Amino acid sequence: QVQLVESGGGLVQPGGSLRLSCAASGFTLGSYAIGWFRQAPGKEREGVSCVSRSDNKIYYADSVKGRFTISRDNAKNTVYLQMNSLKPEDTAVYYCGAEYHLIRTCVLRRGEYDYWGQGTQVTVSS
Repeated sequence: QVQLVESGGGLVQPGGSLRLSCAASGFTLGSYAIGWFRQAPGKEREGVSCVSRSDNKIYYADSVKGRFTISRDNAKNTVYLQMNSLKPEDTAVYYCGAEYHLIRTCVLRRGEYDYWGQGTQVTVSS
């Protein structure tokens, strides 16, 4: 059974940090491009960051550049999103997605992704 499970969300004060994890079961994450997306109440799901299969392409949304870092540990079949200097506007449910067909790149378009996790809530508030 193909499954993605996000974890690591929570409540953090502005300026704080969190590390999200996206663990895969039933397939090998290293064979997929992986993207992190987020959805705030009343808003569309937006792309945050993605990493290509071979890790040679990484992209970030302008809103998170310099604050978030995506990485993968193929041995653990897990992708991470390190989030630093968090702001209240980062509050959202964060999802990871896996995309099979792109080989040398990744995209921050939701419709390209084949599998999704259930999401983890991130709340940035004092």
